[in-house]
Amino acid sequence: MILSPYFFSEIHSTCLHVVLLIFLQPKNTVIALGNDTDQLSLLSFKDAVVDPFHILTYWNSSTNFCYWHGVTCSPRHQRVIALNLQGYGLQGIIPPVIGNLTFLRYVNLQNNSFYGEIPRELGQLFWLEDLYLTNNTLRGQIPAVLSNCSELKILSLTGNKLVGKIPLELGFLTKLEVLSIGMNNLTGEIPSFIGNLSSLSILILGFNNLEGKVPEEIGNLKSLTRISITTNKLSGMLPSKLYNMSYLTLFSAGINQFNGSLPSNMFLTLPNLQVFGIGMNKISGPIPSSISNASRLLLFNIPYNNIVGPVPTGIGYLKDVWSVAMGNNHLGNNSSHDLDFLTSLTNCTNLRVLHLNLNNFGGSLPKSVANLSSQLNQFDISHNKITGTVPEGLGNIINLIGINMKFNLLTGSIPASFGKLQKIQSLTLNVNKLSAEIPSSLGNLSKLFKLDLSNNMLEGSIPPSIRNCQMLQYLDLSKNHLIGTIPFELFGLPSLSLLLNLSHNSFKGSLPSEIGKLKSIDKLDASENVLSGEIPEEIGKCISLEYLNLQGNSFHGAMPSSLASLKGLQYLDLSRNNLSGSFPQDLESIPFLQYLNISFNRLDGKVPTKGVFRNVSAISLKNNSDLCGGITELHLPPCPAIDKTQTTDQAWKTIVITITTVFFFLVFSFSLSVFWMKKPNLTTSTSASTMHHLPKVSYQMLHQATNGFSSNNLIGFGGFGFVYKGILESEGRVVAIKVLNLQIKGAHASFIAECNALKCIRHRNLVKILTCCSSMDFNGNEIKALVFEYMQNGSLEKWLYPHESEIDDQPSLNLLQRLNIIIDVASAIHYIHCESEQPIIHCDLKPNNILLDNDMVARVSDFGLAKLVCAVNGISDLQTSTIGIKGTIGYAPPEYGMGCQVSTLGDVYSFGILVLEILTGRKPTDKMFTNGMNLHWFVKVSLPDKLLERVDSTLLPRESSHLHPNDVKRCLLKLSYIGLACTEESPKERMSIKDVTRELDKIRISLSKK
Repeated sequence: MILSPYFFSEIHSTCLHVVLLIFLQPKNTVIALGNDTDQLSLLSFKDAVVDPFHILTYWNSSTNFCYWHGVTCSPRHQRVIALNLQGYGLQGIIPPVIGNLTFLRYVNLQNNSFYGEIPRELGQLFWLEDLYLTNNTLRGQIPAVLSNCSELKILSLTGNKLVGKIPLELGFLTKLEVLSIGMNNLTGEIPSFIGNLSSLSILILGFNNLEGKVPEEIGNLKSLTRISITTNKLSGMLPSKLYNMSYLTLFSAGINQFNGSLPSNMFLTLPNLQVFGIGMNKISGPIPSSISNASRLLLFNIPYNNIVGPVPTGIGYLKDVWSVAMGNNHLGNNSSHDLDFLTSLTNCTNLRVLHLNLNNFGGSLPKSVANLSSQLNQFDISHNKITGTVPEGLGNIINLIGINMKFNLLTGSIPASFGKLQKIQSLTLNVNKLSAEIPSSLGNLSKLFKLDLSNNMLEGSIPPSIRNCQMLQYLDLSKNHLIGTIPFELFGLPSLSLLLNLSHNSFKGSLPSEIGKLKSIDKLDASENVLSGEIPEEIGKCISLEYLNLQGNSFHGAMPSSLASLKGLQYLDLSRNNLSGSFPQDLESIPFLQYLNISFNRLDGKVPTKGVFRNVSAISLKNNSDLCGGITELHLPPCPAIDKTQTTDQAWKTIVITITTVFFFLVFSFSLSVFWMKKPNLTTSTSASTMHHLPKVSYQMLHQATNGFSSNNLIGFGGFGFVYKGILESEGRVVAIKVLNLQIKGAHASFIAECNALKCIRHRNLVKILTCCSSMDFNGNEIKALVFEYMQNGSLEKWLYPHESEIDDQPSLNLLQRLNIIIDVASAIHYIHCESEQPIIHCDLKPNNILLDNDMVARVSDFGLAKLVCAVNGISDLQTSTIGIKGTIGYAPPEYGMGCQVSTLGDVYSFGILVLEILTGRKPTDKMFTNGMNLHWFVKVSLPDKLLERVDSTLLPRESSHLHPNDVKRCLLKLSYIGLACTEESPKERMSIKDVTRELDKIRISLSKK
């Protein structure tokens, strides 16, 4: 038999490879030759990882390993040459044993949950060509030993937590075609050796912390087709050679500090360019006139720079472009021809995004805008100097989702044709000179989320058709010339939750009692109108209200006592009205009130001294008739002393009235008891059936336990009622009594849900339910209440933010206490998800629902929104509404806001937010979180080097602590990674609660050894 030269070449390479392996192995390692090594290595790999979807179940000796899922062998030698396990949720450290699969050419472990460092053993895979570790949570530095993989063509490490500099040794990978290491925490400069990788076609370095200039050598990469260096700290001018890469299809360099200008001929030398993004830099000069030659361009994004001059009409030759974003520059000269280029854009039939905001465009909108692409969904010309009318034809672009024309000089009327924009969600025309009436056709916009027509000259009344905008959450009609009464239809929009602003108009009549239907509204402003009548008591039903401004009207009568029930109120202005009567004392009980103005009214009586009334700069009481008392800084006269004779007479009257009342109450109670004993029990209430495991107490017992539900015993409140401290004789101890306000929609369902959830579960980290009450009060009204163990140390909220809870001299929670609380909460979640008789989804995890007992052990409470899980995969079988969010804003996962069903992974998200809040001392609703920033990203962008700048300062390493500073930093870092892993936007990417508890136990054990 004649053997081919290829056979001898392969034998020689194989032998040489084995020899190299022998020298590279540690001395105590035994080398097993043949494919038995591969099988043993794969089995070791299987044993070392967590396999939640059981993908590796059939990796066993009953079948040849070459047929195992994800494994490919070479036909001739039956050695493993490919391992493809992407997207299976595998967890754990990448087993170093992978380095024993010495014939591997292809490794794909991307889109999993591997953590730890990249194993150095990968450097033993001398034949490796493709390595995909994208989208895991790998940490540490990029191993320099990867340079041993001299055949490597693709190295993809994007979307991890890698740190340090780009290793210089990667410059030896001369066959590299793809280097993708974006979305990590890499630092240092882009090394010049990049220019030596002559085969490189894709370079992804974006979303890191790289700094310095882009090396000139990068221009040597003649085969480069895609380069992304966006979102770094790079500076200087972009190398001129970059503009000569004729094969380049994608160039992304946004969010850096680049300066200089764009070459006028750049689109001649980049004929294949499809994506060009340089937003948020310091690029100056004009848009290159050669843009008319960029016939393949799909995305042209240059916002937030210093680009000047006119927009070339040649931009209309970009027939396939779908995004043109040029906002926040200095384009235009405030001339009548500034917008001529819009006519040329009508040739771009795929255009979807057009952003021209924050420039210097003048002139009027050409009628040709009606011929822009029917695919257009975002049109933003705000913050310019555009004059003229809004073209009627704009309403024919039926796929528009957002129109933003605010801060211009537009005149005329709002086109009635806008009523045809059935997909529109945001319409902002504020700060213009629009006049005429609001067209009733706007009522056709059933998907409208935001409508802002403020600061115009609109006339007439609010069209009743507004009631059809059932998705509306933000409505601002302030500073116009609107008249008439406020239509009750406006208050029939339960979706209104962010803002209702009707201020600075000429509305008259009363404030409708229907206002109580806006239970979710945050801000309500009806100031500076001619409204009259009394402020309706129903306003107290707007339980989410934080900002209320009714100043400058003609309201009369007393201030409604129901204002005290607005426990979330922060801003209240009722000044310049005709309010009278005694000063309402209950205002001092509003815990978050920061500003109160009731000046220029006719109020009298004693001014409180607690709550907001302790801060003279936060209140304005001037020009009222007979106010007295208050703190000394108010300089009010003291309240007159009460006549003792009158006091004695009044006392006798009180005694007589009390005795009479008690007598009639006893007669009434006896009659009522006889009636209920004789009445046949025809039905069994739903709530009773859910509570058959719980002992019952009477309303009278609860009334006695709380001293008549005295405000002195009030210790908390929630969305569905109030919590009182009491001494229940039947239990012989102090208890917490949750009394539900059944007038609030959902309170009855909350009562049943909490009974169902708590009746059969017991765990040291859950608040124990002792008994319940489902009865009638002394007036015959239905009463439902739950009695729990009393937690001496209150809620976690009060410990995290003592300055808000008026607790003086309270010590801060230290690191070990916070760690224990996190572990306690995780243990409770693990129990209700995985170990209770029927799995339960809490749906409202937040610091206010975490209580602390005498020993600072955390107990999860408030199961009023809980769901029982009956379906597989942790998803509740109960229907969930697509309107509103299940839980509390900031803690509820993003999928709930999109109408998805509640799930255990939703609780994991809330837990993750809770962890990040405990570490940083910042609420997820903190005012600093704007423009896309949230608590998740606040922590994520700080890791690992700047974490100590973000955590609560009380957790920073101290000399007095028995923990070493490095141990503190390590613990904070690990907890941060857990919080981030739990708050991934996609539920599938979140860490499981089982893994959370396991990792937390490791952290506690590690610290206990210090």
